[in-house]
Amino acid sequence: MMKIAKSISTVLLFLAFCQPLAAQDTSDSLGLPQEWIGKWGGTLEIYSLQGKQQELPMELHILPRDSFYTYSIIYGADKEEGLRDYLLKPVRPEMGWYKIDEQNTIEMDVYLLNGKMYSRFDVMGSLLLSTAEVKDGVMTYEIISGKLEAIRTTGNQTFEGEDIPEVNSFPIQVRQVAYLRRL
Repeated sequence: MMKIAKSISTVLLFLAFCQPLAAQDTSDSLGLPQEWIGKWGGTLEIYSLQGKQQELPMELHILPRDSFYTYSIIYGADKEEGLRDYLLKPVRPEMGWYKIDEQNTIEMDVYLLNGKMYSRFDVMGSLLLSTAEVKDGVMTYEIISGKLEAIRTTGNQTFEGEDIPEVNSFPIQVRQVAYLRRL
């Protein structure tokens, strides 16, 4: 029991320490780092466990408006057919918290943490982790996905006098990655 209390207090201390770190240093009035703003383009590569399955052109346009950003993703050569016209709206930008509004009742929370944007969600039985990061003028855009159904459950036992929590493992089946440069 003492080990668990010690672990919990360590986690709480870590969370309290990290809370102020979420704030982003930026000159943009809506909270995004200035280096993110603009039109980006490159090639999206899609991998499965069997290797590369597909590649196609991709663009990401992040442009400020009055109280939000446009967040338009274009997949493929046909820019009209491949357009996904979303909005990126600040929720608590001082904390790095935003949401992507697909403008069809779907909204997904996104978090800018230490210069990298994260979104984790499930849809139609799949768990997805989406990340984006700008380094040295290149935006790396990545989505990792797999079934939401756990493939392994371990723990949930007492081990050497300590109650071990249950841990579920989930499969990773697809990786999509694009290295985008300013257009």
